[in-house]
Amino acid sequence: MNRQGVDLGSGKVGKLLFSLALPTITSQIVNMLYNLVDRVYIGHMQPVETVGKLALTGVGVCLPIIMVISAFAALMAMGGAPRASIEEGRGNVPGSERIMGNSFTLLVAAALVLTAVFMAFAEPMLRIFGASDNTIGYALDYMRIYCLGTIFVQVTLGMNAFITAQGFTVVGMKTVLIGAGLNTVLDPVFIFAFGMGVRGAALATILSQAVSAAWVLRFLTGPKTKWRLRRDCLRPRAKVVLPSLALGLSPFIMQSTESLIAVCFNSSLLKYGGDTAVGAMTVLTSIMQFAMMPLQGLTQGAQPIISYNYGARNSDRVRAAFRCLLKACLVYSLTLWVLVQLFPEMFVLIFNNSPALVDYAAWALRIYMAATGIFGIQIACQQTFVALGSAKISLFLAVLRKIILLIPLIYILPNFFADKAFAVFLAEPVADLLAVCTTAVMFSVQFRRSMAALEAPETGT
Repeated sequence: MNRQGVDLGSGKVGKLLFSLALPTITSQIVNMLYNLVDRVYIGHMQPVETVGKLALTGVGVCLPIIMVISAFAALMAMGGAPRASIEEGRGNVPGSERIMGNSFTLLVAAALVLTAVFMAFAEPMLRIFGASDNTIGYALDYMRIYCLGTIFVQVTLGMNAFITAQGFTVVGMKTVLIGAGLNTVLDPVFIFAFGMGVRGAALATILSQAVSAAWVLRFLTGPKTKWRLRRDCLRPRAKVVLPSLALGLSPFIMQSTESLIAVCFNSSLLKYGGDTAVGAMTVLTSIMQFAMMPLQGLTQGAQPIISYNYGARNSDRVRAAFRCLLKACLVYSLTLWVLVQLFPEMFVLIFNNSPALVDYAAWALRIYMAATGIFGIQIACQQTFVALGSAKISLFLAVLRKIILLIPLIYILPNFFADKAFAVFLAEPVADLLAVCTTAVMFSVQFRRSMAALEAPETGT
């Protein structure tokens, strides 16, 4: 039992899952405000048809770099946190602390390297990601300031996962609320009152992340945490780091390949539809983030339960937690799909009110999210593999959807349709449908094997 009284090993699984998931879902939704609030304010910079539209597109092409930064946080956080939970389930709290300490060191090291690389190569990278002569100035203004806060992003996102993995989901929620709330207040001040434009949006974001990072470190070194961030656990050890990195590769690929996918989407759409199509893709990506964040919140709420009970060899609770997670994810994804198909303009208007962009993005959104209804199956199964420590399978599934299916389809489908831009948007639902079917089949087989192995008598050591 942790110090907040959340017992991961007993009680009703459904009630426990939602008690952990609700703060985490809130955190995920609020976490979107960091970049979405930036885009909302920037998209309404006057005049909307020129400055607002181009500035929004410019910030949109920064998104791949932002995703890479987040992906490196996920590499250790989403690989280390489940393993730390499994160790706690085995009764090895010092092992949990070693994993967390090693993860912190790698997060800081990654932040320093990423800052240097992105500062040195910002312009050519943004050009690759779809920035045109009209938008590169806005993109550079935003990115050069945002990169300076990379270390705050790494610490906040990476170490907050170790807070929620202990069952301290309310504390994890406060981490996000503090930063996002401050960002929401500072954005209009820096963008409009100080006249800083997109540079003000970036500055507001990194200042907010710095405050969140300080909050996280204070908690993990304080008296309330169960896993203490200790100096003697900071030195990286291969036997601790490598298994965590292997498990973290799945979420890392899921997030980092968003950059590669953004290059593929933006370059194709720039060719077939110009800046309007790239701007629409920015809106679609933002809405897709809205779709995925609550699902990720559900899986992060389930992760401590699944990982802890897997470590404790309690197969019944592992099964019950997965079933509850699957139902919740599927209900959410189906509900979102219905709303998007019925009211696409409502979602688009959140980010821009340019009539031309709204009209274009509305029809594209229906196509782009056509398979979202069943995506709850994909994320529930894939993230359960991560929670069980199944690194190879979770890695394959991440590679399958993004690299094996989606990227080739972006270039293949336009050869079969007169409307080339339509075909580019269609690649997303086709890849999703194929990935969901493959994941469901693999999970049904492998999950049974994992539970059978868990229920087998332990051999002596």
